[in-house]
Amino acid sequence: MSGLRLTGRIEVGLPPAEAFRLFTPRGEQDWTPGWQPVFPSPAADDTEPGTVFVTSAHGHPTTWVVTGREPGRRISYARVTPADRAGTVTVELSPAGPNGQASAVEVSYQLTALSEHAQAALREFTDRYPAFLRSWQDAISAWLRSRG
Repeated sequence: MSGLRLTGRIEVGLPPAEAFRLFTPRGEQDWTPGWQPVFPSPAADDTEPGTVFVTSAHGHPTTWVVTGREPGRRISYARVTPADRAGTVTVELSPAGPNGQASAVEVSYQLTALSEHAQAALREFTDRYPAFLRSWQDAISAWLRSRG
């Protein structure tokens, strides 16, 4: 299977400058159960391009590298899950809602299966992508409500 690109949108009830943090390695811990980034090297700024971290969400160790950022606007990652998939993830935020008090968030995955077995899992991920992003929006909304 050749690489594929998946893009979708969600809305977050914070302006981009505030919502950006929710898509950083440490910020995602606020709303993603099981998301525990581990930094092999100290990372004072987890959005600094070149920062490496590892996650084990869903039992699949994945190595991530921050490849680019525009604070409050965009963050990009390269990611590799050995014997499964590799690719990039980019999150772009733009103002939405009255007076830009919310964010339209475009999430793009570009992924390639790394094995025959991984091709089926990648096809399944493709089929579930809209629901996957809805789960992000629901989790972020629940987290925002819990903050009062």
